[in-house]
Amino acid sequence: MSYNKLTDKLVAAFAGIVGRENCLSDNDSKTIYGQDETEDLLFFPELILRPSTTQQVSEIMRLANSHTIPVTPRGGGTGLSGGALPVHGGIILSMEKFKRIIEIDEKNFQAVVEPGVFTQVFQEECEKRGLYYPPDPSSRGSSHLGGNLAECAGGPRAVKYGVTKDYVLGVEAVLPTGEIINAGGRVLKNVSGYNLTQLIVGSEGTLAIITKIIFRLIPLPRAKKVLLVAFNSLKDAVAAVASIFQRGITPSALEFMERAAVRAAEMQLGKTFPNGNAEAQLLVEVDGNYEETLVKDIEVIAAVVEQHHALDVLLAEDRQKIEDVWALRRSMGEAVKKISTYKEEDTVVPRAALPQLIRGVKEICGKFGITSICYGHAGDGNVHVNILKDKMDDAAWEQHLDTAIREIFHLTVSLGGTISGEHGIGYSQKSYLPIALSDAELNLMKAVKRTFDPNNILNPGKIFED
Repeated sequence: MSYNKLTDKLVAAFAGIVGRENCLSDNDSKTIYGQDETEDLLFFPELILRPSTTQQVSEIMRLANSHTIPVTPRGGGTGLSGGALPVHGGIILSMEKFKRIIEIDEKNFQAVVEPGVFTQVFQEECEKRGLYYPPDPSSRGSSHLGGNLAECAGGPRAVKYGVTKDYVLGVEAVLPTGEIINAGGRVLKNVSGYNLTQLIVGSEGTLAIITKIIFRLIPLPRAKKVLLVAFNSLKDAVAAVASIFQRGITPSALEFMERAAVRAAEMQLGKTFPNGNAEAQLLVEVDGNYEETLVKDIEVIAAVVEQHHALDVLLAEDRQKIEDVWALRRSMGEAVKKISTYKEEDTVVPRAALPQLIRGVKEICGKFGITSICYGHAGDGNVHVNILKDKMDDAAWEQHLDTAIREIFHLTVSLGGTISGEHGIGYSQKSYLPIALSDAELNLMKAVKRTFDPNNILNPGKIFED
């Protein structure tokens, strides 16, 4: 696919839509908007546009489509698969000005928001009203809700409460050709035709640009407790995960952290945490409305982990201790990335298969002399596998990296899993997608993309190989 370059006349036309102050083309802006949190990738756009209304987005897309100019939508720039990178140049369409919480409907447990609202800001506004929006990515302080929809973000509390798609009732969105659609609505049941809302959620900004979101909310749990459980082996830690569920307990979060991840987080925060020398730890959170129920849950969990040879079980009940434990977990991604050049994979398997996955990852990386650090959402089988260059020389890294990743993904699929649980495919993972999906499935997805975007101008170069 070939795309046209922007002319001075077109730039002036786009500036006429959004205002000159929201039409950026200086080198500093191109550098900032040309990257996200995906490793060290950088692609320069020709132009950055910052619209503030749905109508402006519509006019931009009509003009870009008529001139075959690629457009890459962008939220908070926190993506981990290169989904917001302008790999074909063209226009970055930043949704940062769409930052209104339009309504929080306390009677119907719903909210209407724009996609540029920070996830944490929205959560805190809901909590002030006794309401709860559970999807909880580690980047919640800087990620936008629109980006969360694009990637169908999950986070630690997905194990009990589900992921972003489970809370989206409807969207207003602009198609690549400029039409404005309203999919779904403010009802809890809706089978009026195809579910376009759920097709757009998780489509990584390749089918439409979301300009408004209708969320469902739930009551805020009144209490929570956190256990930090130390183990002397990775095997015991991950084996305990399935056993907790088999005893009838569904934690609100169940996180796995191996020692190297804990050490990295300690260095990042300048703090030491209990049992930092243990081979692995589980962070187990339970929540609900009744203290006595949570106490019973904690007792059952403690008995289960002791059967799996836990070294120590520590309980955090007060707010500060809970926040300290979560600070350890939330800092791991950034901390591990500071160690060396890295690749982060987002494998997910049925949780009972976690022991085989972790063991297999360590064997594969060991075979190639690659350092790996694993942590993540063990409760739903989603483990982030960080592959580090560390002390490896450049030639060996280049020679073995792709082979190791492919072996890890083939192992993951063989265990009934898939290659991305919440980070998406984007740019960096698209060559691996055929490991997880058949030709028939890929062709059907490509046909959907062509229907929405006949000129392939919206976020091109993502998900599928060009």
